[in-house]
Amino acid sequence: MADIITVDVQGMTCDHCERTVTEALEKAGLEVADVDWRRGQATGTPSASFSEEAAAAALAERGYTLAGVHTETGTSSVAVTDDEDTDYDLVVIGSGSAAFAAAIKARDLGASVALVEKGTIGGTCVNIGCVPSKALLRPAELYWHAGHHPFPGLHIETNGADLASLVAQKDELVEMLRKAKYEDLLDVYDIELIRGEGRFTGPDTVEVDGRTLRAGKYLIATGASPWVPPIPGLEETGYLTSTSALELTEVPGSLIVVGANAIGLELGQLFCHLGSQVTWVEALPRIAPFEEPEISGVLSGYLRDQGASVLAGAVVTAAGRDGDEVWLDVEVDGEPLRVTAEKLLMATGRRANTQGLGLEAAGVETDHRGHVVTDATLQTSNPRIYAAGDVTTNPQFVYTAALAGNIAAENALRDAGREISFETMPRVTFTSPQIASVGLTEDQAVEAGHTVMTSTLPLEAVPRALANRETTGLIKLVADEATGRLLGAHILAEGAGEVIQAAVMAIKYRATVDEIADTYHPYLTMAEGLKLAAQGFRKDIENLSCCAA
Repeated sequence: MADIITVDVQGMTCDHCERTVTEALEKAGLEVADVDWRRGQATGTPSASFSEEAAAAALAERGYTLAGVHTETGTSSVAVTDDEDTDYDLVVIGSGSAAFAAAIKARDLGASVALVEKGTIGGTCVNIGCVPSKALLRPAELYWHAGHHPFPGLHIETNGADLASLVAQKDELVEMLRKAKYEDLLDVYDIELIRGEGRFTGPDTVEVDGRTLRAGKYLIATGASPWVPPIPGLEETGYLTSTSALELTEVPGSLIVVGANAIGLELGQLFCHLGSQVTWVEALPRIAPFEEPEISGVLSGYLRDQGASVLAGAVVTAAGRDGDEVWLDVEVDGEPLRVTAEKLLMATGRRANTQGLGLEAAGVETDHRGHVVTDATLQTSNPRIYAAGDVTTNPQFVYTAALAGNIAAENALRDAGREISFETMPRVTFTSPQIASVGLTEDQAVEAGHTVMTSTLPLEAVPRALANRETTGLIKLVADEATGRLLGAHILAEGAGEVIQAAVMAIKYRATVDEIADTYHPYLTMAEGLKLAAQGFRKDIENLSCCAA
């Protein structure tokens, strides 16, 4: 087998650097298999013309420094198993974000890959999750603000919302992105798609509709589906899920939403904005229960101002139907209450799609909910099998799924030992205003042993919010009192999902709140709110002039 060269490269800082370094090393005679800017390494197979001097010169031309070259004689970029009696280097069950990220990474490493899919290619995000929901949330938000804007002298008439037309354009977008970002990539990367239901028949075999596959390594990436708790009468009553709610073509006159975390809040407000009378029913003591309590409180008040009802700490005891209306019996603070509406949406979480996968036969451990348990390298209890995405116990976000798929593939095929970390993982709830958070909450920081200090800035103190007449919200920063290091950022504001990335980078690079306060933030942007909140640790924001340092 050919030698494998590992080149240590200094100066890479981003994905673009990976492409530039690839071009430089290929010019120097290296057939590049992989470049990783985070590790500062490139690997590949050398041609006869390759030399360390040529690589150093080619890299220097592009502003990088060669820090070392290592040769592994007689090895391969893919090291999966000693058993040559395999059909593929990697078989992935599933075809969503985690699956495709893994497959593309595996092909970049020179591995043979097959995806096994029994349903629609593309997984949750593009088909029934992020893309379709946001494609409807935005027009609903525009419709609401057209009829409820805060600007005197601006007269706008609204003549109703054609939900069927909105759903049609949503479906067109989904179809386009599914083709461009999933289906077409099969040919681009030479990934084989095997149609059918895959299940493990042993620790190293998968059967797909009667066909047995053997691979060096496997990846489980089957995602998750809506889950509802057992409520007396619920099945007979009928209900919507996050999937079927996005297919409605008529706006319901009234809607009960059970669950007020991200999905329930987003979809409930979607229909609220289109004219439904919405009632949220949340079993935990507050809506947005995993955010800071200040955010939950302000958002709850805002939803009520929009005409909705919010019942927190409400336990559902029974469901039923009375003619065209559904009803729920709930207990709030021990008091019984019946809630009625035209439609019922259950947004009570998602559970892993592991039923029928044969995980017992494969020796793969799951938790009490059926989610696959992995270590930080995404390896399961069977060392030959990895898992990534919503099917695991990790946070259910498309960007974590994609990163996990990439890491899992490299670890499976090269034993790279990369670990996934969620320390700087942001989360965004696309309500209006948006919720965005990263890092530790105040309670989590205390539990972690920090001596904590916080700064909470109301949006009334942010000039951009004043100019927009959108002052519902706040920015809360959590920091370590001894070092000043930022530990967490929590935002309720229009554009919070964009602003949070600055806080992600601050936490990643261990910035202090004083460093944030001393950094340029452009005036009349929501991002300036981070600076103001950071200044709030040391100064009274009310007594600062505009742009005051």
